[in-house]
Amino acid sequence: MTETPLALLESTAETLMDKAAIEIPQDYLDGLQAAADDEDGDLSSFVLKAMLENYEAAKEDRRAMCGDTGVPRWFVKMGNEARVEGGMCALEDALRRATAKATNGVPLRPNRVHPLWRTDHDNNCGIGAPEIEYAFEPEGDWIDLITVHKGGLFGTDYRMLFPSDGIQGIKRFYLDSLMAFGKRGLACQPAIIGIGLGGSKDICMTLGKRASVLRTVGSKNPDPRIAELEAEFKELGNSIGMGAMGFVGKNMVVQCNIEVGYCHTGGMPMSVHAFCLSSRRAVARIWPDGRVEYRTDPDWFTPYMRREGVEWAPRVEAAE
Repeated sequence: MTETPLALLESTAETLMDKAAIEIPQDYLDGLQAAADDEDGDLSSFVLKAMLENYEAAKEDRRAMCGDTGVPRWFVKMGNEARVEGGMCALEDALRRATAKATNGVPLRPNRVHPLWRTDHDNNCGIGAPEIEYAFEPEGDWIDLITVHKGGLFGTDYRMLFPSDGIQGIKRFYLDSLMAFGKRGLACQPAIIGIGLGGSKDICMTLGKRASVLRTVGSKNPDPRIAELEAEFKELGNSIGMGAMGFVGKNMVVQCNIEVGYCHTGGMPMSVHAFCLSSRRAVARIWPDGRVEYRTDPDWFTPYMRREGVEWAPRVEAAE
């Protein structure tokens, strides 16, 4: 079995760090442009216009699109036959090195510190940083590297609802969260909103965060009933009178993505996450023969990732 070269993984990771910080994904750019065309609030319109101009300047000058470059994190997806030169620990070392190099090279703001001693290594690395999450697919020898630079302060919330709260309870918490994000400056709008429903508390938070950062603008949950909720929640979020950066307007939500996981019968956990107007993500698929394909769609939530049964159905059945 051919192994993917470690040097290729590290150099690709460095390139991804640069792309994520500087080049806004086209799907989000299109969503932001649509919001700008539709916005009629004076200050919200001004902010949207300024941000669109800023994105062009950042790409032209090859500089980070926002002064706060968030906290870099990694998502790694591997085909079942993929192998890494030196093993998975070597891969994690390579991703940490790429993060440290990018912090000083792009540059990125060194946002990572020890929670108590405030120790700062000036490279966005430390205990548990950067986060590295994994997923796998049944076939293939490729490796997908996905980097996301997400704000690490506010713009998230969690609540344990009861099944009897139903859709109305979900809507109430959703609107409560958006009002807090806007009025208290806890997130930079307009944003991609991710909602996690189900799982345990930690999984619920993970589902919501992944929904916000690993799905593209224009995507839909494959469950048509959830897809309807996504469209309804986008419209609902844009009806509360807030726009860009919490100013008066009607474009607070560029997209609302909902992901679910099975949970305890007695509860209905819910999390809400805002992926801010500097929607920073970049993806590369790497093959062991040295080929590298860059893209901006993480393609994380595949049918295999959303499977319900004990065993994964064969490809033919899955396609049906």
